[in-house]
Amino acid sequence: MNRTDLNILSYDDATPLLAHAPRHAAPGHALIGRITCGVDLWLGAGATIRADGHFVRIGNDLQMGRGATIHIAHDVYPTLVGDHVTVGANAVVHACDIGAGCVIEDECVVLDGCELEPALLLEAGSVVFPRTRLEAGYVYGGRPAKPVRRLAPGELDARRRLLRSCNEADDNGWDEPAPANLAPAAFIANTAIVRGVLHAAADSSIWYGCRLDAGPPGLGGAIVLGARSNVQDNSVLTATAGQRIVIGADTTIGHNVTLPACNVGDRCLVGIGSKLGAGTVVRDDVFIAAGATTEPGQVLDSGHLYGGQPARPLAPLDERKRALVMGTIPVYCEYARELKRQQAAREGGPAR
Repeated sequence: MNRTDLNILSYDDATPLLAHAPRHAAPGHALIGRITCGVDLWLGAGATIRADGHFVRIGNDLQMGRGATIHIAHDVYPTLVGDHVTVGANAVVHACDIGAGCVIEDECVVLDGCELEPALLLEAGSVVFPRTRLEAGYVYGGRPAKPVRRLAPGELDARRRLLRSCNEADDNGWDEPAPANLAPAAFIANTAIVRGVLHAAADSSIWYGCRLDAGPPGLGGAIVLGARSNVQDNSVLTATAGQRIVIGADTTIGHNVTLPACNVGDRCLVGIGSKLGAGTVVRDDVFIAAGATTEPGQVLDSGHLYGGQPARPLAPLDERKRALVMGTIPVYCEYARELKRQQAAREGGPAR
């Protein structure tokens, strides 16, 4: 593959350094910032690696499935990925250390400060809570991920082959991104897909691989994004005809979140990999933990941390978590300003 075919973007004068052009890079992929990577990189449709704060270092033979995301935690945690790692569709590897040979199945989330020792299996849908260490040689599952049993001889190789074949079968293209003149006050990443009516306020941002669908124009559907709010990589927002998704100001929708028609208030954080039910109402000042789900029509009251399946109040929202929510906003505004410039330079026209 020719490097000119790659969607590579600099951040703060740092450009991804690849030992060799990827073995496969499907439409919708994105490589941003301080990435170093070995040979035989395989990127499914929409796969995103973003190092716009700290760095990402990747060994040889990483395979990422459709809509998978690798990211860092600003200047706090980098991400390190060993050789021969396989990441399934819609999984998130965030600011952590993944050992050689690990298999991370579909829709898993590995959170900040975690260490996955080499040669382990993380079953589909699992969430590894922050600063957790998982020992080599086991199958892990659940939210939070716990040991299920020891790996049987040959099991890890078999599951790796199966996941890679599923990734390859699921790699069926990527739709065209949004028009360049859509929501000029916002940053819209060059692999984000937007359909229908979007109202995006000043300094809001929609990140790589996101898919936003407000239904056919003229039928009353819309997606509304408040000032300075951000929808992070590979999140999917879908409002069918006549429905609306309304997100307030200073709110973060984390990586790989699923939102149907719902309302999310001001100063909220919807954690990585969360899935809200249709008609959910999230009041102002709510923190939803990674991997949480809500039931249709559920109301999440102001001033609380919620988590679980379905989400329940776990604790009052203390000052540390309030600061985390608000601290994310200026960071993402700065990321967006820089990447607007990079996209404009790459595309030779106005930034999206």
